[in-house]
Formats: sequence, structure tokens, C-alpha cells
Amino acid sequence: MRLRAAIGPLLTALVAAALAWLVAERWSMANLRAGLDQSLLLTSRAVEAEIDRFRALPDVAGEDARVRAALLDPRALDEANRYLETVAAHAGASELFLINAEGRTIAASNWNREGSFVGEYYSFRPYFRQAMQEGRGQFYAIGVTTGVPGFFLSTRVQSGPMQGVLVVKVDLRPLQETWRTAGAEVALVDADGVIFLSGREDWLYRPLAPLAPEVLSRLEETRAYNGVNLPDAAPLLAQAPVGPDVAGADWIARLSGVGGMSWRLIASAPQSAVGRIAGAWALVAALLTLAAAAVLKAWEQRRQIIALRLSQSERLEGMVAARTADLAREVEARIQAEADLRAAQEHLIHTEKMAALGRMSTAIVHEVSQPLAAMEATLTAAELGLGAGQDKTATRLASAKGQIRRMQRTIKHLKSFGRKEPGLSERSLFDLRPVIASALELVTPRARAVGIVPNYTPPIGPLMVMAGPVRMEQVAVNLILNALDAVEGVSGAGVEVTLGQSGDRVQLRVTDTGHGIAAEVLPRVAEPFFSTKTGGEGLGLGLSICKAILAEFGGTLEIKSVEGQGTEVTVSLPLAEAAREAAE
Repeated sequence: MRLRAAIGPLLTALVAAALAWLVAERWSMANLRAGLDQSLLLTSRAVEAEIDRFRALPDVAGEDARVRAALLDPRALDEANRYLETVAAHAGASELFLINAEGRTIAASNWNREGSFVGEYYSFRPYFRQAMQEGRGQFYAIGVTTGVPGFFLSTRVQSGPMQGVLVVKVDLRPLQETWRTAGAEVALVDADGVIFLSGREDWLYRPLAPLAPEVLSRLEETRAYNGVNLPDAAPLLAQAPVGPDVAGADWIARLSGVGGMSWRLIASAPQSAVGRIAGAWALVAALLTLAAAAVLKAWEQRRQIIALRLSQSERLEGMVAARTADLAREVEARIQAEADLRAAQEHLIHTEKMAALGRMSTAIVHEVSQPLAAMEATLTAAELGLGAGQDKTATRLASAKGQIRRMQRTIKHLKSFGRKEPGLSERSLFDLRPVIASALELVTPRARAVGIVPNYTPPIGPLMVMAGPVRMEQVAVNLILNALDAVEGVSGAGVEVTLGQSGDRVQLRVTDTGHGIAAEVLPRVAEPFFSTKTGGEGLGLGLSICKAILAEFGGTLEIKSVEGQGTEVTVSLPLAEAAREAAE
């Protein structure tokens, strides 16, 4: 009987594990492919950037009169050698050498070093043939003279009736060392399918797929991989890959091309990681299924026991119900008393904090405003001491003074925590659009750090209000910063700022698609010192300050939020005409 009862949960757990394994395996493969594609993109750009550093070098060096003279007169070879040596050293190229029309090297940057190219014949190299026939050439090979591999870029040089080829050799091995140091399993494959640069040492100089006899013959003729036994090298794959996805015995990889080249890039990763992730998810699913079955079984047994006990005595049931009601009322009364006590304590604490904050604000304004004033005076004196033609310096000084004035305006707002500023008498008539634009500019560093650009389209016509421009800028900055904090770390989230007119009022709306606010917390978000941010990131004063500022100007603050979907904060202010009527 017990065995039959256990068969159902076990079968359900097996099915859940199989489904979890399939889903996790597909998800892991998709993530792995995305990571490999990103690695391919970055590696491709690095390879292209390294080659592009030297792509124009043969053309530029070939225009020099000393190079052209070397093709016509052997007496000019000494100057050509020294010129090529200097250019190669400054450009960071491995070697730079000149070949005549017969394929013999007549000048080289390594003319005075062991393993010099001077006198060597390279007419068999494809980069020489391509340059002589088409004007340009490129080829990767192991050097037959030095045994050092490199990428050769060539261009045809014409000097009167004589022709030659100027070649630069680029060492790409530093890229390979960088890959290996970083543990990146990436490799470069040439047009014939041979891996010539690899982050995995065991892949170097191995064919990606079996090479045809004619390919091996051509590689032998050009001596591309001089000293490498390619016919005996084991290919990575049994056949040439079709499409971007390839897989080996214990790895999977992605293929892509390199811009403007006949090469291909391959990025690989161990396949075992996918199996481990899928197996872990399958195990978790099976355990959760068994746990759920155990909970359901326990719940069913408990339900039967309760039903049995209730059926034994109606009198006992009545007594228990009455006593339960009494206990519930007692607990409710105690909970309410404790809530009232906590509310009173929090109110006293908040009152004391506000008083302390007011005193602290006064001290901050006193300590900071004087150094800022001194800095502004120093910059003004520096402006007066500028001479003619120093417009850029004057512009920088003016910008620095502007930033100091902005800091002075900001710290001045701290006084609002210690004393109440005059209300209607301090209002001025202004257009709200520049204030919002300035607020967006102030939060730009925070928006850049979050990776979100607030979406804002200013209205066409002016929106005139009677209020304090600096205080309204403070309100806008607080609301936009709150929205940016809400979307930080949320994939695909955004922040939208809208400004417009609704009837006789101006409305500023800041909307985000972040985490949202829980319904039980929403009524308290505008209370002083209440914050939903964790880790001490906020004091919980921002919204309460905004609400107090708006109240002074006859405005309102409305907050709507759905947890998991986002938050919408709406500021409403009377238009300038309505504000004047209220003031009268």
C-alpha cells in the first residue's frame, strides 16, 4: 500500500526533472552561444585593429625617394636600409623589406642583424605574386628565414621602368599571448582551414577539418607553415563545418568571419558546463516535486485528523471557538496597543531627527559656503588677470564659477530643514521647461552610471508658473534620481519624463518601469526618514522635502505604483494666472 502511494510522486518527480533538464539545457546553450558570439565580436575587432595599424605602412614607405632609388641604383641601398630600419622601429612593425622584380630582397630593416632578409628570394610567396599582379597582397606564414610567424602586407612600388614590392611583416603573437593569459579559447583559421593563432596551445597549426591533397600541395609550395607537419596533424572536426555552430568531443564553438579578410574566428567553451547546469536544475526540480508531494500528503493527513476531532464533540468545538474569539480580541488589542506605542516612538524620533538635521544643515551651510565664496573670488581674480588671447582659459574659469554657484544654491536648500522660508513673497514668474532641462542635465552622471537615458520631449509652448525655480529644480532632480535608482539593474527598464498642461494646471510626470513599490508601503513613502532603499543608500527625506516644497507653491504630489511593473509620480502646479489669483 505504501509502495503504491510512493509510485505517483516518484513518477511526477522524474517527469519534472526531465522537463527541467530540457529547459535548462536549451537555456544554457543559448546563453553559451551568446557569450561566444560576444567573444567573437571583441576578438574580431582586436584583430582588425592590430592589422589596420600597419595596412597603410607599405604604401606610405613606398612613396619615399630612397626606396624608389634603391630599385634603380644599388648605391642607394645603404640609405634605403637605414630608412626601412627607422620606419619599422617607429611603427612597431616586425620587419620592413624591399623585393625587386625577380623576387630577391635588396633592402630590409634587419639588414645589419643575424637572419637578415637581404639577398633572400621570396618569389614563391603569395604576397609577392599578388602585389606584382594586382598591386597589393597579404599572407600569413611562418618565416622561412627566421622561423618567426607573421602576417605580411605588401604593395607594388614603381620607380621608372623598374618595379618592386615593399612588404611589412606584422607579428600577431602578442594577441595569442593575450588570449592565453585571459584563458580565452579563441583561434584564427586561415582561408585553407589551418589554425595559425590559438588561445588553446593544443589547437595551434592543426586543420579545422581534413585538408584536401591539392590544399596540402599548395601550402607546401608556398611554404606557408614551414617546419610544420600538416599532413600528420589531427583535424579538430571530422568534416568541414556548415553554419556558425561546431562541436568537438568535449567542447562546442561558434564561427564567424573577420572583416575584410578570408580568415575565420572560432570561439569555444567546454560542453560539460551545460550538462552540469541542466543536471543541477533537474535535481532541484525533482527535490521540489517530492517536497511538494510530502507537503500535500501532510496537509491531507492533518485535514483528516482535524475533521475527526471536530466530529467527536460539538460542545468542545463551541468552547474552542469561544475561547479562540476571546484570544483573537485580546491579541488584536495588544497588537493595536503596540502599534500605537511604536507610532508614538517613531514620531518622537522623527521629530528629534528633524531638529538635529536642522542644526546640522545650519552648520554645513556655515562651513561650506565660506570656502566656496573664497573659491569664487579666487576665480574672479584669475579672470581679471587673464591676458589677451586666453579665451579658452576664460571659458574654463567661467564654467568653474558656474559650478561653484550651483553648489552654493544646493547647500542653501539645506536651510529648509532648520527653518521655513518665506512663501508667496519669494515666488517668481518663470517657464518650467528650462528648469526640467537643467534637472535632466544634473542627473546625467547618475543616468550614465545606470545605463539609462531618460526619455523627455519638451512641450512646444511655454508653461509659466509662479514658484521658486531652484526649488522646483530640486523637486525634479529628486524625482528623476528616484526613478533611476528604481530601474538600476532591471533589464529593459526605462525612465520617461513628460511635461504638459492639464486644464488650468501644469503637470510634471516621471514614470519608470523598475521594481515598483509594494501596496502596503506606498502610503508611507512620503513620510520623513522612511526609505525603501537598502544598505543605507537614502535618508528617506527626498519625497517629504518635495511634498513640502510643492505645498508652499500650491502644488500637489501624487504617487502611483504597481509592484514589479513600475512607478508614476505626478507633480501638479497651478498656471501663472491661477497662481496670481491665489496670491491676491
